[in-house]
Amino acid sequence: MAKKAATAQRPARRQRSDGERSRAAILDEAAKLATVEGIGGLSLSRLADQVGMSKSGLFAHFGSKEELQLATIEAANEIFDEQVLDPAAKASGGLERLRALLDAYLNYVEAGTFPGGCFFASVLVEVSMQPGTVRDRLLAFLQDWLGRLEGAVRDAQREGEISKKEDPGQLAFELESALLLANTQFTVAQNAEPIERARRAIDRRLEAAAA
Repeated sequence: MAKKAATAQRPARRQRSDGERSRAAILDEAAKLATVEGIGGLSLSRLADQVGMSKSGLFAHFGSKEELQLATIEAANEIFDEQVLDPAAKASGGLERLRALLDAYLNYVEAGTFPGGCFFASVLVEVSMQPGTVRDRLLAFLQDWLGRLEGAVRDAQREGEISKKEDPGQLAFELESALLLANTQFTVAQNAEPIERARRAIDRRLEAAAA
């Protein structure tokens, strides 16, 4: 009964208008295109060709190339939240949350969510030397992601699951390194071996870090 009551109190999801559905479909295609051709090559004219719309039709949704790029990042961030962050939010402790984040990221890559691999791993390198709003937004994503990994390590240390001798930032860095290499190799090879290697590397590193 309690479960039914909780479900009843949950607000109904608002239906998207035709314009919102059209914009979402455009951004989905834009995010996929950005991982293959780069976010710098993401222009209204290029995207119009890809989705079969007129440039003027796209201009009704996005007033500039930068606005399109920022909207694409937000759309990719929503997908990342759904596939990586949301599953880990159910974890009951720091170590469980850390493992859930790492596992969900590898699942997100292996699922082929984007043709060029992880959206953020792909575009961050591209814009690293291009100061501006787009770069700032991507760096904010990276800082948040690394902060989540480091925060989970700190919680696990407080809970006695990870040794307090471990530097949380260093451990998060090493774990992220395994994820990034798995993403790169999987995107090139298109087989599960890099994902499995990353899982083994993560298991070994966390075993070594155990309290």
